[in-house]
Amino acid sequence: MIDALQDFTSSLPPVLQWLGVMVAAALPFIESYFGSVIGVLAGINPVVAIAAAIAGNVISMLIFVLGAHRVRSKVVSGREVIEPSARRQKLRSRFDKYGVAGVSLLGQTILPSQITSAAMVSFGASRNVVIAWQTVSIILWGVAFGVFASLGFAMIG
Repeated sequence: MIDALQDFTSSLPPVLQWLGVMVAAALPFIESYFGSVIGVLAGINPVVAIAAAIAGNVISMLIFVLGAHRVRSKVVSGREVIEPSARRQKLRSRFDKYGVAGVSLLGQTILPSQITSAAMVSFGASRNVVIAWQTVSIILWGVAFGVFASLGFAMIG
């Protein structure tokens, strides 16, 4: 899948390749970290690739957070609680243990930021706090992987 996204990005005119990185990074499980790698491997300037990957991931995360907040607001008003799935219970226990900051920074190792952020909002976390910490996490992961990809590409290139 990453190869297909890299091929897609490379096939775009050079002036639009950053847009391909944004689209790729908006996809769950690709995120800013693989998006920045895709951009660097496609030959885009690392700063542009990382910025585009971060922007795509942040935009996608915002859509999920705001949607989850809207849904939670409607559901909480007078509905009974449904038994959560095992995966949701695992995420909830991590949320209770590490808080918004911990889950945001480390949660991407388990689930995509879009799913993690929506789940935290559905647990009752402040959407603004979730947005802030998820943005920090997306930036950190995107920069780290983009730098590693640039250094690795420079070593073999």
